[in-house]
Amino acid sequence: QVQLVESGGGLVQAGGSLTLSCAASGSIFSVNSMGWYRQAPGKQRELVATIFSAGSTNYVDSVKGRFTISRDNAKNTVYLQMNSLKPEDTAVYYCNAVIQTGWGLPAKGYWGQGTQVTVSS
Repeated sequence: QVQLVESGGGLVQAGGSLTLSCAASGSIFSVNSMGWYRQAPGKQRELVATIFSAGSTNYVDSVKGRFTISRDNAKNTVYLQMNSLKPEDTAVYYCNAVIQTGWGLPAKGYWGQGTQVTVSS
């Protein structure tokens, strides 16, 4: 079993900052990519940022220059530093990790439970 536990969401004023954390635990052989998605009310879930095991990153255009994704491989933890937050960043943020649970087994995607981020204007 693999669990992803998120923390760090909350309410912040526009222009403020928040840092999200997501720790993976359980039967982990290796962690490939880790990332953050978000889903606003009435909208589809969208990919916000991804970081791969070698450290390369991808961001959706709307957060480039404001958000930074990082990971601690020793702790199987991914972070999302969010600066200059805007009301349109308001959403439930979900952690995702592609994890191999044993040698020779296929990697699978796992999700956290979600954490609410609300940005007031």
